[in-house]
Amino acid sequence: MQRVLSHILSIGQHGIDAVLPPRCVVSGAEVDRQGVIAPDIWASLNFIAEPQCAACGGPFEFEIEAGGLCAPCLVERPVYETARAALKYDDYSRGLILGFKHGDRTQAAPAFVPWMKAAGHKMLAQAECLIPVPLHRGRLLARRYNQSALIAQALSKNTGIPTFVDALERVRATPPQGHMNIKDRRRNARKAFAVNPKRAGLIAGKTIVLIDDVYTTGATVQECTRILLKSGAQAVHVLTLARVVKS
Repeated sequence: MQRVLSHILSIGQHGIDAVLPPRCVVSGAEVDRQGVIAPDIWASLNFIAEPQCAACGGPFEFEIEAGGLCAPCLVERPVYETARAALKYDDYSRGLILGFKHGDRTQAAPAFVPWMKAAGHKMLAQAECLIPVPLHRGRLLARRYNQSALIAQALSKNTGIPTFVDALERVRATPPQGHMNIKDRRRNARKAFAVNPKRAGLIAGKTIVLIDDVYTTGATVQECTRILLKSGAQAVHVLTLARVVKS
């Protein structure tokens, strides 16, 4: 029965693709299947690989010893265990991410899954649940979807790791952080999040992977981590689609 249903769904998808050919979620060029990135876009993306800071995942331009930390993490180690990101946030990835975040290109979420699995394979191997960074309800109503929740749900579907999209709540509306420095970002994120009381029991004792779209200074994910640890989480790791990389 399952094979019959799969065959029917496959035929249906082929029919849709014949009428509406699948297109790259960035450039609009025709591609082999839905959710695929066009080859020229793919070639322009800068993926993050070793060597990386053992804590925040920032890439090094030179070889280091295993477990080495970057200068900021040596001064103040993050409250999360580790952070990893698939892409460098630069001129090439910005259009992809902003189109997904603000341009209703939600069909791109499954395309990110292999990249994020590769970047976060160690943390995902020990994860007991995924939790996305939340949007404030006002912003969620305006945007109609939480991009971090879509990524978490796509990862959950692929890996089988449960995701609790409403475990964290943004209880205070905060202004956009695009032009803020790290001190202002930390101040902006302070007391902006809380654990949903209905989900508190699902957090206690768990190893959690916190999902977000872009890691900039780490202020948001650090604040979310503090709240989760305060609510009894065993450990928190951070996995993002991209991160800002400073020279």
